Parts: sequence; structure tokens; C-alpha cells
Amino acid sequence: MPLSEHEQRLLEEMERSLYHNDADFVATVGNRGGRRNYRTIVLGILVALLGVGVIITGVALSIAAIGIVGFVVMFVGVLLAISTPKMSGDVPQPDVPRATSRPGFMDRLNERWDKRQDDQEQ
Repeated sequence: MPLSEHEQRLLEEMERSLYHNDADFVATVGNRGGRRNYRTIVLGILVALLGVGVIITGVALSIAAIGIVGFVVMFVGVLLAISTPKMSGDVPQPDVPRATSRPGFMDRLNERWDKRQDDQEQ
């Protein structure tokens, strides 16, 4: 179901407010610009499967140390498969809109919340 025109405007305003008020969060969560290396993903999956095999071997032989090593190998494989590629150079920062004299969406919501809280206390 597509968004209505009002909902689209509201969403755009929320995004602008997020970029303006929490640029650190946007930089952390935003697109890192790296291209996925499928060899690394496949290698990570294979290492994780090897770790599962070592865990099963440790259980079959009733040796806890082998099971622990298998878990560590599996964990490293999963981390390798899901890790993001490292970029050389600077990370481009997202375009942050200029501040306007008009209060942002979150500012208005905070003001409304504070007003409701003040009204309830009285």
C-alpha cells in the first residue's frame, strides 16, 4: 500500500530531522559505500560450517574442549561472512540539510510532550 501524500511529506520531514539532529547516528548506520566481497562471504560460511563440524565431533567424542574450539571457529566464520568491507580513504558524510528558523518535527513533538506533561501535573 503506497503512502499518502501527507505521509510522504511527514516521512521526508522526519528524515531531514534525523539527519539534522543525529548526524553521528546517520554516519554510523548509513551506507558505508563498500562493495560486498562474495569470496569473503563464501569463505566465512565455509569456516562456520567447519566450526559446526568440529562442534559435532566434540559432542560425538564427549570432549568439551573440541566443542569450544568448534564454537569459536564457527563464530569467527559468521563474523567473517557478515563483516562489512573496509574502505580506503575517507568515508563520505551524508548531506545534512541546513538548519532553518522553523522548528523541526522532533522539536515540535518534544514541545507537545512537555505541554501535555505540564497540563497533567496541574
